[in-house]
Amino acid sequence: MGPKIKEKAVSKINEKIKEPEQFRVILLNDHYTTMEFVVEVLMVIFHKNMEDANKIMMDVHKKGRGIVGVYTWDIAVTKSEQVLAAAKANEYPLLCIVEPV
Repeated sequence: MGPKIKEKAVSKINEKIKEPEQFRVILLNDHYTTMEFVVEVLMVIFHKNMEDANKIMMDVHKKGRGIVGVYTWDIAVTKSEQVLAAAKANEYPLLCIVEPV
């Protein structure tokens, strides 16, 4: 039988481990980006189904912003950059921001 792990050592390790900080990815409304393009972005980049994509798109349209999801920093920034690149490639001014939860 191998050496026994002391309870104090395991307790100290558990104290040091914490969940990564989370960030919201939010789409902002503008008067030029089509609703269809926003739905497409939500389905392709964020893997939302049609129903969820339409709900978020309507939040963006009616409330001026829509929370797409909550992710760790790296994922949130990457998805935000993908949205901005897709919008630019399609000549839309769609904005996507990242903010702490």
